Amino acid sequence: MSQFSSMFNGLARSFSIRRGKNPGNGDGREAAEVMAKDAKKNDLILRSSGFVNIDGSNNFASVFSKRGRKGVNQDCTIVWEEFGCQADMLFCGIFDGHGPWGHFVAKKVRESMPSSLLCNWQETLAQASLDPDFDLESDKKHHRFHIWKHSYLQTCAIVDRELEHCRKIDSLYSGTTALTIVRQGDLIYVANIGDSRAVLATTSDDGNLVPIQLTVDFKPNLPQEAERITQCKGRVFCLHDEPGVHRVWLPDEESPGLAMSRAFGDYCIKDYGLISVPEVTQRHITSRDQFVVLATDGVWDVISNEEAIRIVSSTPDKAKAAKHLVESAARAWKKKRKGIAMDDISAICLFFHSTPLSIT
Repeated sequence: MSQFSSMFNGLARSFSIRRGKNPGNGDGREAAEVMAKDAKKNDLILRSSGFVNIDGSNNFASVFSKRGRKGVNQDCTIVWEEFGCQADMLFCGIFDGHGPWGHFVAKKVRESMPSSLLCNWQETLAQASLDPDFDLESDKKHHRFHIWKHSYLQTCAIVDRELEHCRKIDSLYSGTTALTIVRQGDLIYVANIGDSRAVLATTSDDGNLVPIQLTVDFKPNLPQEAERITQCKGRVFCLHDEPGVHRVWLPDEESPGLAMSRAFGDYCIKDYGLISVPEVTQRHITSRDQFVVLATDGVWDVISNEEAIRIVSSTPDKAKAAKHLVESAARAWKKKRKGIAMDDISAICLFFHSTPLSIT
């Protein structure tokens, strides 16, 4: 328990909270927000296109976003090094807004989710430490995953509830997806709501770089998603001029027509099968794992997993890897989807080395 006790004591000092506080309020949330402000001031947080390369870190992140042809860019991103004042932790996320207020919703979720997650993670650790039978060292990987999963489930519920009551943003017919990763040492925890995608590039036995898709694209026609929606009296079907594009509709109206089955916001259809519950998974990073790509559906609509890792790995300057991928997707839109307005396109390329080299 020595490592767990040390980690918890450090967090307790950082948060300056007492056990048993409400994880969504009080000193814990305020302390987490202070951490975010300090991290931004110290250039540990990136919220725009660019790259993050911190001395001594095991991470290198390249970020790029390009506005589509539908108006304001509703995508937004975040990379936070030394997440929660922990040297071995990083948080990154990509958010794809939709609807009239989608860009405001995406930014609101990006603003509130990291600090809420920190607060809930700290609270979950505190509660675990009170259990006399809890021993983090007995099965560290198992316990850490369940702590993060519980923290994510709590956080997403809180963030969605806060968004619903936010008077400054009308999210009745607007929402956002959210794909986030926490790296803690040699483990990554992935939480996905919506149809953005995370793809890992790893080296196979024969030395080739191969993709492993880490997330499910939560589209309305997935059997388990469609069943939930129809049981809640929602409808799933394609419009005549959009064959193959399944959308979620209200029982008696051709609205709102969401192309994903999970999202924050969109309260007009939350009672009819749309949920904001994340799928949370973990992966142990090995020496074979090179990088992970997080991207909105604007990339995956026209670029395959194999193409994406090839584009990223072939970019000599890794600081420009995300830009290279996004611009490749923009060119692919013009060739493959003629007559269709290009979607917003955003990507984060997270390398598992602080000074990444070209991958051959």
